[in-house]
Amino acid sequence: MRRTTFLVLVLVLILGLAGCGASAPKVEWELKIDGAVSNPLTLSFADLVKKPQVDLKDILMEKSTGEDVVTNWSGVSLDALLAEAGAAAGYTSITATAGDGYAIEISKDELQEGIVALKDNGEWIATADAEHGPIRLVCPHTPGNRWVFQLQQLTVNE
Repeated sequence: MRRTTFLVLVLVLILGLAGCGASAPKVEWELKIDGAVSNPLTLSFADLVKKPQVDLKDILMEKSTGEDVVTNWSGVSLDALLAEAGAAAGYTSITATAGDGYAIEISKDELQEGIVALKDNGEWIATADAEHGPIRLVCPHTPGNRWVFQLQQLTVNE
C-alpha cells in the first residue's frame, strides 16, 4: 500500500513538473539588425530566448480592426538589442520588416520601452498564434496597428 501511494505521488510530481517547465518551441527564424550600426546582428529564435526577458504588463493594443485589447507581453528589450548591435547614438528611427515584406518606419520616441516579443499573456507566440509569430515588435507608446508581427529585420536609420 505504501509503495503504491509513493509511486502515485512520484508520478503526480513528475507530471506536474513537466507541465510547469514548458520550454521554448523549436523555431527556425532569424532577426537581422542592420543599418546605422557598428555590429550588425543575425539572431536566431533560440538566441532571443536565451537573452534576458522583459515583461510588459497591461499594455493596450489598439487594433485597426476588431476590438482593442489589454494584454501582457514578454520578450527582449529593443534598447538592449540596439545597444548590442551598436546603433548610432543619434539614430532617428528604425524600419521594421516582416517576413512577408511589409515594412514600417517607427520613430525613436515611439520605440521607448519596446520589445521583441516572444510571449503573449505567458504563451509562446510561435505556438499560440503561429500566423502572427514567432516574434513580434511591441511598442507600448504607439498603436498596435504599427507593431510588426513575423518580425524579420530591424534597420536602424540616422
